[in-house]
Amino acid sequence: MTAPTPNGPTEGVSTLKPDTNGAQAKSGIVRRIAGAALLAALVFGLLWYTVFNAVTAALVASGGTVVLLAGASASDTLETVFEMIANVLLAILGAIVAVFAAVMSFFDW
Repeated sequence: MTAPTPNGPTEGVSTLKPDTNGAQAKSGIVRRIAGAALLAALVFGLLWYTVFNAVTAALVASGGTVVLLAGASASDTLETVFEMIANVLLAILGAIVAVFAAVMSFFDW
């Protein structure tokens, strides 16, 4: 028989640990989707502005995004690169929103 500890007996007692894998996986998926959407919008806008019409640019941008997401799902290296790109794009978008919010609060809009 074991001596009780200040927290009570430990024999036969299981402690429940929060499941953080589900939250991390959901966060990673949401970040990938947001990064893919921003990347697709950027490619679409660039192609539409420079060379193609809207339909062709949309097809190329969506096809490239699908290939990028499929590659990120299949390879750890591509997943890491894509996570980095998504983080940078979301950080830039966050900075733009922060500047816009600061300007709006300056003029009390």
